[in-house]
Amino acid sequence: MASNLKMVLIFIIFTTFLCTKSLSQCEDETNNPCNNKSKALPLKIIGIAVILITSIIGVSLPLITRSVPALSPDRSLFVIVKAFASGIILATGFMHVLPDSFDMLRSSCLADNPWHKFPFTGFVAMLSAIFTLVVDSMATSVYTTKNNSVAADGGEVVTRDQEMAVASGGGVHFHGHSHGQQKGVIGQQLLRYRVVAMVLELGIVVHSIVIGLGVGASNDVCTIKPLVAALCFHQMFEGMGLGGCILQAEYKTVKKVAMVFFFSITTPFGIALGIALSKTYKENSPSSLITVGLLNASSAGLLIYMALVDLLAADFMGPKLQGSIKLQIKSYAAVLLGAGGMSLMAKWA
Repeated sequence: MASNLKMVLIFIIFTTFLCTKSLSQCEDETNNPCNNKSKALPLKIIGIAVILITSIIGVSLPLITRSVPALSPDRSLFVIVKAFASGIILATGFMHVLPDSFDMLRSSCLADNPWHKFPFTGFVAMLSAIFTLVVDSMATSVYTTKNNSVAADGGEVVTRDQEMAVASGGGVHFHGHSHGQQKGVIGQQLLRYRVVAMVLELGIVVHSIVIGLGVGASNDVCTIKPLVAALCFHQMFEGMGLGGCILQAEYKTVKKVAMVFFFSITTPFGIALGIALSKTYKENSPSSLITVGLLNASSAGLLIYMALVDLLAADFMGPKLQGSIKLQIKSYAAVLLGAGGMSLMAKWA
């Protein structure tokens, strides 16, 4: 987490330096009839409450419904719902975050050189995806090494991991192996679930704050209403995807509550921050465009990587879906439905 905070600070320092060289200035849209600060503020406060509630419901739903047999992680319905949520996360990266970054970093408010001479959005998104791969791989290696060292001292932790993974459906496909191999494979799978949950949470938190900041700083009544509605849909189903990952990771109750809390609070916090900074934060100023544009590109790369590699590819290439063409078709339909619904939301958000 500390390394990611350093990365954000480097972004801010880098963009501040570049902004001092940007001579292009843009005027505020004072002639926009929808700009009304007194009417926008109540809408934003309502938006904070509604988005907070839908975020909590979305991320908590997989955890609460765990006791329902049909929605347990080893059942087909859970796989289909997770595929739907993964499609939403994928569309969020491609259809919302990435296009916003392109618009910001190609804005006429920025100087021609260097912002119109080089595709910074694609470059930063690519670096972000590679960086996510590095974090994903190294975190898995670190956890595996720790797990193996504890297992060498005594098999208690590995045995507990085995029981957790069996509860999440990870151990039903390894009956042909010996007992020692079974424990190692199941423990590794559980570790992967935990790394995926943490990295996905990080990416969602970053882009949720950025989205909330834009809503909080805006006084455009005509865009705030549909934007809040779209964000509710977005947070609900994106939270379901994250909640499914948290469930499979089998964290202790304290860590589950902490992850639910941070996901639920980030967008409302971003809106509140935007309201507080509304006097100084200008959406079309060079510094804001560059900072938010680069953060959006970074978030897009992370979300696209996570959706394709750690969620969709991991599930579709896993033994459960590979063992059933019928379940694959249902899951593909769920992915397309989730991605299509979130893509449609790009019309308003």
